[in-house]
Amino acid sequence: MDKILIHGGRPLSGSIKVSGSKNSSLPILAATLLTPEPCVVQGVPDLSDTHYMLQILTHLGAQVERASGTVTVAAENIESVAPYEVVRKMRASVCVLGPLLGRCKEATVSLPGGCVIGDRPIDLHLTGFEALGAAVRVEGGNVKVFAPKLTGAVINLRGKFGPTVLGTDNVMMAAVLAEGVTVIEGAAQEPEVVDLANFLNKMGAKIEGAGTRRIIIEGVAALHGVEHAVIPDRIEAGTFLVAGAICGKEVTVKRVEPEHVRSITDVLGSCGFPINIADHAISILPNGEAKALELITEPYPGFPTDMQAQMCALLSTSDGISVVTDNIFPQRYMHVAELKRMGAQMQMEGGTAVIQGVDRLFGAQVMASDLRASAALVLAGLKADGITEVSRVYHIDRGYERLDEKLSELGAHIERVKEA
Repeated sequence: MDKILIHGGRPLSGSIKVSGSKNSSLPILAATLLTPEPCVVQGVPDLSDTHYMLQILTHLGAQVERASGTVTVAAENIESVAPYEVVRKMRASVCVLGPLLGRCKEATVSLPGGCVIGDRPIDLHLTGFEALGAAVRVEGGNVKVFAPKLTGAVINLRGKFGPTVLGTDNVMMAAVLAEGVTVIEGAAQEPEVVDLANFLNKMGAKIEGAGTRRIIIEGVAALHGVEHAVIPDRIEAGTFLVAGAICGKEVTVKRVEPEHVRSITDVLGSCGFPINIADHAISILPNGEAKALELITEPYPGFPTDMQAQMCALLSTSDGISVVTDNIFPQRYMHVAELKRMGAQMQMEGGTAVIQGVDRLFGAQVMASDLRASAALVLAGLKADGITEVSRVYHIDRGYERLDEKLSELGAHIERVKEA
């Protein structure tokens, strides 16, 4: 098992290119199951999560080829059963339910299990499938959905903490081959949902309204193969912008869609960091001492929950008291205890972290608990005095392509070593 060592205090400067979006790639790869014709997906990041998805597609009978960031999937003959040993490593594996139901009119997919950042049920996914006419059973840890035919319906997918992104994806993929018109109310507006809709439309689907709270899908008889390039990863872009804020001279993030990260650049601007935005590049400059602020995570276009941990790392050394509330996953604060090991002063009050900025952090042995928490610990290590040792970095490899190498390119003293 690997761990990452960060020798703190080195200033970052220069530029890096953002990889393709993990959260776009996973449902788009799943959507290739909707057609027997080959699909070519470009810009797929080299991550453990994308590897798992390709393993699932292969298990289902698809022919998969990968060359660098380009993946070709030919799902001519597929099965509709994905057992636990195939899906257990990744929650996003549930997004094969929609395309399997749409094409095969049945699917059996094992529930992938819990998540350290909190309970993430798929009730709304199943409610959407039932509205389309599918029978749904959950037994023995498996979800079974089947229908003689799917028929368009009006479906509301807004849940307790806002719209469901994967639920919107799943229902949209099932509905493209349903008879009639489906209307998804309370749809997720994330850019990754729009990217999936664009991919499906290229395949011959008829989807309008992606990126709004109301998506209209007119079912079609069949879909065909396409080529498509996934959008840049906005969370990776945001993570590197925060890295530049924490200890950068001037860091430029290239191959980014500025509108996709507007909430992040707005917050960094509120902290006092100068931001320069070009067509597909964003630069962040130092400001002396970062200002404290109040931050609330919200569904897109609000501030993303996937950037909450990274901002906690930045605010741990900001001047004053900051208050961070996560309205999406109130339990997503496993990084707080680890940051406190590095000298951060943070207190939890329910789903809110109250952060008293300190003058400096100190290197320590810390443990990653989930994907974004692990990124936060690496960012804190860049700022800390001494050496920070981050274990369980397989979490990082789920969602960041070559994070340590890219930070090294910016001047960080960071290395990946084997655990003793």
